Amino acid sequence: MDLLRRIAAGDRAALEALYRSYHRRLDRFLGRVTRRADMIEEVINDTFWIVWQKADQFRGDSRVSTWIVGIAYRCVLKTLRQHGGDPLELTEQVEALPSLIDPNAVHELRDWVAKALDHLPVEQRVALELAYGAGHSLEEIAGIMQCEVSTVKARMHHARVQLRNLLPVLAGPGRAHAEGSEDESIAAAVQP
Repeated sequence: MDLLRRIAAGDRAALEALYRSYHRRLDRFLGRVTRRADMIEEVINDTFWIVWQKADQFRGDSRVSTWIVGIAYRCVLKTLRQHGGDPLELTEQVEALPSLIDPNAVHELRDWVAKALDHLPVEQRVALELAYGAGHSLEEIAGIMQCEVSTVKARMHHARVQLRNLLPVLAGPGRAHAEGSEDESIAAAVQP
């Protein structure tokens, strides 16, 4: 909050410090929405341009991180509309799975879930990513996505239903069904 006050007063060093502290997090988050590194950097720069311009408007109704991720979310949606979106792709490794699992099976599970996630609408995919990958609460996701908590719940519910229907189809005949709950599979696939 102190950095935002300093930014609102025109302190460029404070903006640079905030940029450095959030760049990696935003890069990971945006990398799950688009594969294009140039677009990710453009969105991060746009995000911090808005932070520079609107730091004085932050009222503390949410965490600073929620506010910044919300700006990045809206910027990436705008950029995708302007430049044409590319398919969503899961870019992070699944490292949260137990080490007892065959590494080939981990890779196969990650690819399998990523293919299913690619079929979801952006809003559903981002809601899952923010919940399972970034650990945001439903209220924080609603703030980021500028919608009601009930809308976030509905998006996550519909995403889970679609995944429940898609995963067996994408598995193909004779493919063993993944062990564990649906939420565990999603969480494991989207964790950084």
